[in-house]
Amino acid sequence: MATSAGHYLERSVSGRHPDLPETTCGTVRLDIIEDGQTEHWYLTLDRQHVEVDRSAEHADLVVRADRAVFDRLATGEDHIGSALLRNDVTVQGDIRLLMSLRRIFPGRAGARHPRDLAGRPDGRS
Repeated sequence: MATSAGHYLERSVSGRHPDLPETTCGTVRLDIIEDGQTEHWYLTLDRQHVEVDRSAEHADLVVRADRAVFDRLATGEDHIGSALLRNDVTVQGDIRLLMSLRRIFPGRAGARHPRDLAGRPDGRS
């Protein structure tokens, strides 16, 4: 069974994220839309620590998309930057926080960081 965005946010996001810059602070509200209903998830980012709540409160950044888009983000099948460029997500507020989501949602399975590949001239580790 595929991971839903709600399940991922509920079980995997709260806590410390060492990949986030130490200076990242702010709030992000994810508006997940399905069948005319909106599900709200509220993320508080504070120096590599993320807390997740279910709230529709004002946030520094609001990201809206269909459930299918968020589900793809939660499984690593999609990237927040790519989704934005395709207009699959809409954003309002502090756009600098958007790229923090790429460090909160998982990357593609088997993907490696470019720095890991730079160790050898042939790109193999």
